[in-house]
Amino acid sequence: MKHVTSRENALFKHLKALTGSTHARRKAGQSVLDGVHLAQAYLDALGQPVQCVVSERHYDHAEVAQLLRQIEPERVVLLADALFDLVAGVVNGIDLMLVIDTPRGHLPSHIDTDCIILDGVQDAGNVGSILRSAAAAGIQHAFLVTGSAFAWSTKTLRAAMGANFHLNIVEHCTLDMLAPRLAVPLLATSSHAQAAVFDTDLRAPVGWVVGNEGAGVSPEWMAKVSRTVGIPQPGGLESLNVAAATAICLFEAVRQRRPG
Repeated sequence: MKHVTSRENALFKHLKALTGSTHARRKAGQSVLDGVHLAQAYLDALGQPVQCVVSERHYDHAEVAQLLRQIEPERVVLLADALFDLVAGVVNGIDLMLVIDTPRGHLPSHIDTDCIILDGVQDAGNVGSILRSAAAAGIQHAFLVTGSAFAWSTKTLRAAMGANFHLNIVEHCTLDMLAPRLAVPLLATSSHAQAAVFDTDLRAPVGWVVGNEGAGVSPEWMAKVSRTVGIPQPGGLESLNVAAATAICLFEAVRQRRPG
């Protein structure tokens, strides 16, 4: 196990760059997972991290000790408390983080299963919540159109609560890339839809197009949508945000497909 106590240490400098910059994460092809929950979710789904970093003060913490037993000792880094405070992404949490190689999604040549397409969803919290709902609903593929928030940012990962590790996430997608590969009808929500999502047959695989928080689905993607559906809101307000609306649609499909 390595013990790092100096700010000049190359490993600490790399960790500080990763925790402080999305650009650095993209360039390095690595991401940082904060806290025991995300770390355990990653270990359960994908195995060993590049490194596990823990503070001196929490090295003997019961939850940390249990998790460290699952990680190869040479991957563990003990970081001085003062240095951990400089890179910590969670306030008053357990001082543990994993450095991982960011999983690279693959673009299937033929997409005939349920999928979700994020068309310019810009808020990282919304992206994370949508990914979490998608994974829970059994969706296999999440395609993020250029302009959407980074799927591996700290805020997205925190909101997704481990969902990233159970989805094939492909970023920087374009209409030209995806359209020829899609063999499922595309659906989108709209306040002007004639049919409610609860009255729409969702028993076969579909692709859900989720639009930008303010502008909605872009005209180019809306032109590819087979059908728009509405979500009844008897309260009289259009008060559902994009993540909540998406969850309702995904789980209406789950409801319709339940045996019996």
